[in-house]
Amino acid sequence: MNGPFIRNHQYNFIKKQIGHLQRTNQTVSDRKVVESVRTDTEMKIMELFPDAEGSRRELFGSIPALQTAEDCEQYLRSLEPFMTNFPEVTENQIRKLFPKNKKLPIPDLTIDYRYLTYLGWISISTGKMFLVYPLNGQIVGVEGKFTPTNKKGVCFLCNKHDELALFTAVSKARPAHSSPDYYKAVGNYLCLNSQECNKNITDVAALERFLQDVLK
Repeated sequence: MNGPFIRNHQYNFIKKQIGHLQRTNQTVSDRKVVESVRTDTEMKIMELFPDAEGSRRELFGSIPALQTAEDCEQYLRSLEPFMTNFPEVTENQIRKLFPKNKKLPIPDLTIDYRYLTYLGWISISTGKMFLVYPLNGQIVGVEGKFTPTNKKGVCFLCNKHDELALFTAVSKARPAHSSPDYYKAVGNYLCLNSQECNKNITDVAALERFLQDVLK
């Protein structure tokens, strides 16, 4: 297989598609509809890996044969050895990402990095939220203010309905000849619980756009 190649958000996408296939198998009696969903499931998953060849393509070739809930669960477990790790970071590396924050809280780093798309944590005492992500091959960190909404809504990262916080960060970009007081805030609503968000995120486009807006 030439080593791990499935990122966490891709695994979540596969899991979502396999779940849809499983429900179709259980609830739909029309075999043409079931076969259509099988084909569509395989196609959508293959589109995640357009450059996959050989044994990697074969890994997804068994999707149309999945029948039972046990089949689906076993298949998902078979993918886990091919999941890539989020780049492991140390406490010292995290501190270097946020050099101005002298009282930086450090998140729990004894985690399974395979199931991580981004590292996120909050500081209740300071009202701060922190995100760490490998953007364009480089680990970046963004710090901003978080404001709990105290209600459920749709997260802009994982598109799930959950408890949200408004995360607002100050962009580093400054127009030419701007005044010393100029600043641009970039904000959006995301899951208050980053662990749950990491379990559901299936696409990193929104996350990368947000980070680029803050960091550019």
